[in-house]
Amino acid sequence: FLSGIECSVFAITDGKDYKILPVAKDYKRIGEGDSGLNTGGMGAISPVPFADELFMKKVEERIIKPTVQGLQIDHIPYNGFLFFGLINCDGEPMVIEYNVRMGDPETEAVMLRIKSDFVDLLIGAAEGTMAEKSIEIDPRSAVAVMMVSGGYPGPYEKGKVISGLDKVQDSYAFHAGTRDIDGEICTDGGRVMAISSYGNSMKEALACSYKNAQLIDFEGKYYRKDLGFDL
Repeated sequence: FLSGIECSVFAITDGKDYKILPVAKDYKRIGEGDSGLNTGGMGAISPVPFADELFMKKVEERIIKPTVQGLQIDHIPYNGFLFFGLINCDGEPMVIEYNVRMGDPETEAVMLRIKSDFVDLLIGAAEGTMAEKSIEIDPRSAVAVMMVSGGYPGPYEKGKVISGLDKVQDSYAFHAGTRDIDGEICTDGGRVMAISSYGNSMKEALACSYKNAQLIDFEGKYYRKDLGFDL
């Protein structure tokens, strides 16, 4: 049994070389204090305070680099994303899961912090020129607060009119479970949209997202108000 705090590490590779993307932490449980049922993700923050230079050096040397080398040794051609679901056990990174995609809602925080031309990185992965590419990371914090339909992750109703989107300032509203019905934006899924923001600190970024989440309204709306509580 592994005990610790989880985080998500992402890399993009052409099968030989790779670039490490910003690390993030997501919150799966529906209830505050990480209570209740699991969801697809109720929010994410980046960077993760404990994922400092020493921790990430361990991640790269023990996990990322051996993984990419293992693909080559096993003659598995792979171009794309590598997702490492990790847990921090007293400063030691341990692997819980692998995946071959970005995470959601981590992406809605991670992408904000990538200042480089992301398409150029994708081209590098596709064409085998990742070694020639560079990645620049925004030092600011970025967060994503997921707004969900009432009842989610259990049964929920769709078609609830969403108002207040025109009031959003200094945040991005990334639509997920929404639909245009006769000219009105309505809910069409459990996870409705992510409200993503920058800040000079995690608290500042969260305050911005929460301010805008309050302005957006639909019947039964819910979002967690304690993201980052364990950091």
